[in-house]
Amino acid sequence: MNFWKILYGEIKDHHQVIMMYVIHSEGSSPGRLGFKMGVSSSGKLFGSIGGGFMEHKLVEWCKQELLKRDFEPFFKRQIHQASVPKDKSGMICSGEQTIAFYKLNERHLPLIQTIQQAISNHQYGVLELDDKDIQFHLAATQKLKFESAIHEDNWFVKEDIGKMPELHIVGGGHVGLALSKFAKALGFRITVYDDRNNLNTMDSNHFGKTIMVSDYEKIADYISAGVDKYVVLMSFGYRTDKVVLKQLIHHQFKYLGMMGSKEKVKQLFKELLKEGIDQSLINKVHSPIGIPIKSQTPEEIAISILAEMIAVKNK
Repeated sequence: MNFWKILYGEIKDHHQVIMMYVIHSEGSSPGRLGFKMGVSSSGKLFGSIGGGFMEHKLVEWCKQELLKRDFEPFFKRQIHQASVPKDKSGMICSGEQTIAFYKLNERHLPLIQTIQQAISNHQYGVLELDDKDIQFHLAATQKLKFESAIHEDNWFVKEDIGKMPELHIVGGGHVGLALSKFAKALGFRITVYDDRNNLNTMDSNHFGKTIMVSDYEKIADYISAGVDKYVVLMSFGYRTDKVVLKQLIHHQFKYLGMMGSKEKVKQLFKELLKEGIDQSLINKVHSPIGIPIKSQTPEEIAISILAEMIAVKNK
């Protein structure tokens, strides 16, 4: 879901929107820093601040009261414990979160459009929220994902947004297709590479860009290093995986993983060591790929890979 695209559409259609944004969270809070939700005067809801009774209660408050009046940005603390004397959320998961409230209207359209363009053009940008308003500006490089502080009634949050993480899948078979489908839903910008012509799973892959390569020996011409890039190797066989890995193992990526059995991986890594690849580089490769959930189908394997990638992303 593209939160900003939906928000832009609602306001362009002359609706007002209450944006709830989690500016602080701790403990077992269901809503983490950066979670956001829109409540539109059209009745449309999009995004989430954590779900459950707390979200339902605040959504109803937005509908019944906040959409009907003007207000300056403010925040509301929500403590997820039944024993506290005030600020109870109605949930008992023991954490807490602080939610800022903004009323957005046609005045904010240029700002939201700029955010949308940054996302479409894969540009870095910084969203800034404080007790006065929200702002956005483009940035040359990505910094910390979040920076925030709260002091009594004053606060600020900076969130790096705009450029989607890139997932490069080398091998467009059944697992590559399933991985593309699920990764698309999680906001990855996807490119799939294969050297086989007329491959039905490549023809069926409409979740990202597909590229036919004539020779895996030149894969480094297509995939450059990048701290926001995730690379998954699942080509047709042992030899091609090795050819690709030898070219990419020296690059810096957010994640580099290779599919294969324990025996295949052991043998391949042994050969790389003999050929002069440093052990420290080999240790960075996630292989056998994915978390161990005894996955069997392409879809289960794809989910196990994505779970490992998410763990790296959120580390």
